[in-house]
Amino acid sequence: MTTARYWREVPQRFRLEAAKCSKCGKVFFPPRLICDACKHREFEQVNLSDEGEILSYTIIHTPPSNFSDEAPYAMAVVRLGGDANVLTQVVDCDFDDLKVGGKVRVEFRRIQEDGKSGVLQYGYKCVLAD
Repeated sequence: MTTARYWREVPQRFRLEAAKCSKCGKVFFPPRLICDACKHREFEQVNLSDEGEILSYTIIHTPPSNFSDEAPYAMAVVRLGGDANVLTQVVDCDFDDLKVGGKVRVEFRRIQEDGKSGVLQYGYKCVLAD
């Protein structure tokens, strides 16, 4: 991810800001310009919950090159607060403890280092909730 793109996405990455269609109420994360349900173009900003439920998950054994030092790692589709689904890494857990329906909590973590520039990129990852 380029540094410029990273900074444009800061609100979503740091505050879990989503867009809620002012006509039909569908929530989009990341925000969109047009609602795919009703084609409306007006949205209100909402913040997603930092707690959610695992809908699906997988263990990545052969990652892209910029994540090779983290393999194997878990990726999951998580429904946050009943509003929106996010794809996120699940960290600090034993893979045997992962399950569909498992409760997770969003935490602010380091995602990666941007190439030769060395810019650290932060964002959200999930941990299993107690």
